[in-house]
Amino acid sequence: MAEGGCSHDYEEEEETLLQKDKYVEGCPGCKVDKRTDIRRGLPIKEVLLIWIIILSTALTITSLFPFVYFMVRDFGIAEREEDISYYAGFVGSSYMLGRALTSVVWGTIADRYGRRIVIIIGCAAVVVFNTLFGLSVNFWMALATRFLLGTLTGVFGTTKAYACELVGDEYHALGISAVSTAWGTGLIIGPALGGFLAQETLHTHPMTKQLSEATMQGSEEVIDRRGKGSPKESLLKNWPLVSSIAVYCVFSLHDLAYTEIFSLWAENPRRLGGLGYTTEDVGTVLSISGVGLLVFQSSLYPLFERIFGPIALCRFFGIITIPLLTSYHYIAKLNGIALSIVLNCASLVKNILSVSVLTGLAILQNNAVDQRQRGAANGISIALVSLLQTLGPAGGGALVSWATTRLDASFLPGDLMIFFVLNVIDATGVLMTFKPFLVERRHN
Repeated sequence: MAEGGCSHDYEEEEETLLQKDKYVEGCPGCKVDKRTDIRRGLPIKEVLLIWIIILSTALTITSLFPFVYFMVRDFGIAEREEDISYYAGFVGSSYMLGRALTSVVWGTIADRYGRRIVIIIGCAAVVVFNTLFGLSVNFWMALATRFLLGTLTGVFGTTKAYACELVGDEYHALGISAVSTAWGTGLIIGPALGGFLAQETLHTHPMTKQLSEATMQGSEEVIDRRGKGSPKESLLKNWPLVSSIAVYCVFSLHDLAYTEIFSLWAENPRRLGGLGYTTEDVGTVLSISGVGLLVFQSSLYPLFERIFGPIALCRFFGIITIPLLTSYHYIAKLNGIALSIVLNCASLVKNILSVSVLTGLAILQNNAVDQRQRGAANGISIALVSLLQTLGPAGGGALVSWATTRLDASFLPGDLMIFFVLNVIDATGVLMTFKPFLVERRHN
């Protein structure tokens, strides 16, 4: 009994020492961890901060799609009306190519020097190069400014890591939802966000101090619990991470291709299989979708994620997307107020499904790695996604152009082929959500 009692007392003393020394004075990461651990209730301020950061860069991805068709037309580079979508696709792809080439670098910088510097540079790049893009006088200037903007914007991967570090474990879904909602909303707030980024989340403990403390307490696990000291696991050997990134890439390709295709399809003349919409009409549809997306992601998605889990939701929402996209061909046959109502409802549901799938996969990615590797992991994810998304706008534009030349084809004529290709990509992503391909990391 005495021996057991001594053992119990030793364990309690060890745990007390561990808790006492859980936070290291002067470490910015520990300061954030301490604040997160003692907080009770919904972290509204932190979620709003994340939302504002990603909003400041979301416009660079989606804002050009409603007007790029007319922008390219006015440049006069397309010889035929049917070729406008083809050139418009390259403008959208140039950003993704630039981002693909530098995302891993930005993720490594975020892990090494902090999230703040990457986010500030990204926000500054948005202001400078997005402005230059708007002032483009020819096709090549537009292409170059979009490419340079992509190379200097490392915000998305960094912010996904930041979202998990500013809130407690029980609010991770809400934090990632804030990022996804900002993407879907597609608005921009000025660059004066640096003041909100004063808190960093990196741990800067001296290694020698950690090792000596671990020895004194008789437990080498102290280092591991802080996320320092143990050798870093190879990210490419982390299958939960690799599999979630692979599925994320497929659905991201689908999402961006759809975003490009929707605007081009809606703005194509009726005689070419489109809706004959103006930029204002498309902007109205996307605005309504953005508002509905904001409401869903901030209220219902975290609840659904807790009940069903991210993988089940990704799979279910991906399956629902297939019949929804198929219905677009028949929606185009409507006119007037009926077309407006049905199209807005379909667009709203489609954006909710897409962003929810990406949110769930982002949660899986962040849970698959420790904090010390989260920036690099998200950098790899964004690089691969950007590489695939380079094909999205270019492929989407070429697909729309090709579809307008085969309106009388016997097999999948016109826009039926467009939405069939999108459904093939979506179905591929759905199949990849099943075991043994996609697995979720189990924490001890």
